[in-house]
Parts: sequence; structure tokens; C-alpha cells
Amino acid sequence: MPKSQPTAISETLFKLQDKLVKRKKYVKNEFQAYGLELAEELEDWQNRSLYIRLAKTVDRKILETARYFVKDHNPHQIKTPYKLFMWKLKELKKLEI
Repeated sequence: MPKSQPTAISETLFKLQDKLVKRKKYVKNEFQAYGLELAEELEDWQNRSLYIRLAKTVDRKILETARYFVKDHNPHQIKTPYKLFMWKLKELKKLEI
């Protein structure tokens, strides 16, 4: 089985830039962009409106803490990162009150 060649960074950046240009016509506010980025990172694109609403209403510090909590875990250990994110978000909101 031959090894696959790594993708060139320029190719990856070109794809990312193309994706951002396509999204730009739909995204008007910063919280929308953050919500979409969060949905993509958590692999829960079907609930992207939920993440946009969270980005608009919840303190960004809490969202970032929950996001990094998920990122710090080994990706192969987590089957559903969005569930872990929502659990951590709920726990952080409890501590805030």
C-alpha cells in the first residue's frame, strides 16, 4: 500500500480562502462567523443555527473554554464532540451563576 503524499499548505490555504469567500456573502456579523466556525469544528453542521445563537447570546469566554476543553481531548476518544461541548458549556454556566 503506497503512502499518500501530504497536502501542500498552499493547497489547503487556497481551499480555506475559497470557503471563506463563499460564506462571506451570507455572514454579516462576527458572531455568525464564529458560530459557523464552531459548528464545523464540532462536526455538527446540521445544528449550525444553534451555534450562531450561542455565539450571539453566551459570553465568548465561556464558549472558548468549552471549545478548548473539547480540543484538548484526543480526537479518537470522542465520538460526538458536540455532546461533550454542550455538557461542558452547561457545567460552566452552572459555575458562573
